[in-house]
Amino acid sequence: MDAIELQTGAKPDAAVIWLHGLGADGHDFEPIVPELDLGGRAIRFVFPHAPVQAVTINNGMRMRAWYDILQRGGGPEDEKGIRASEALLGKLVDAEKKRGIAASRIVLAGFSQGGAIALQTALRYPEKLAGVLALSTYLPLAPKLAAEKSEANRATPIFMAHGTYDDIIPLMRAEQSRAALAAAGYSVEWHTYPMPHSVCPPEIDDISAFLQKAL
Repeated sequence: MDAIELQTGAKPDAAVIWLHGLGADGHDFEPIVPELDLGGRAIRFVFPHAPVQAVTINNGMRMRAWYDILQRGGGPEDEKGIRASEALLGKLVDAEKKRGIAASRIVLAGFSQGGAIALQTALRYPEKLAGVLALSTYLPLAPKLAAEKSEANRATPIFMAHGTYDDIIPLMRAEQSRAALAAAGYSVEWHTYPMPHSVCPPEIDDISAFLQKAL
C-alpha cells in the first residue's frame, strides 16, 4: 500500500501507523513527527494514503477516503467501506511485524475518518497492540463492538482528543463514543482543547507523552 515513511532513529523497534482524514493524504501529519520530541526513541512512522473513492456528502466527488460518508452528523454507516479499510490497516500491521516489529510495539493512530478506522481495527485486532490515538473522531459500528472485540486488546491504552469547537464531528458525538468505550470496559485517556476540527500544540505535547508511555 502506498505510504509515506519517516524514522526517528536508525533501527526502529516500534511503529506508529497514522491515518489521515477525509480528502487529505499521507503527507498531512508528516510535519508532526519532528514536533513530538520522543526522547531519542527509534520509531518508524507510516502514513498511508487512503484509496480514492466517491464521497456521498461531497456530491459524489472522488477523493481520498477510508470509507464513504452518507450523511453529516451520524446516521447510516458505510460498513463495507469501514471493514475494507480495517483490512487494509490490518495488512499494514502485519507488514510491520514482518519487518521485525512486534504487534505490542505498534500504535494505531488516526485523525477524523482515520481515527475511526484506527479504533475499528485496534479493538478487533487478534494480537495485543501498544496503543490507539483517536484524534477528533468517533467509534464506528459501535453496536457491533461487543460481539467483535478482541480480548487481546481489552487493556490497550486509548488516547482520545477532541476540539470543543469542532463543527465537523461535534464534541457530543466523541463523548458518546468515549462513553461507549468505557461501558465496554476500555480505559480511555480523554482530552479536549479549545480548537476546531484540527490539531493544536498542547495536543501534540499530550500525544508525545502518550507515545512515550505506550512505547
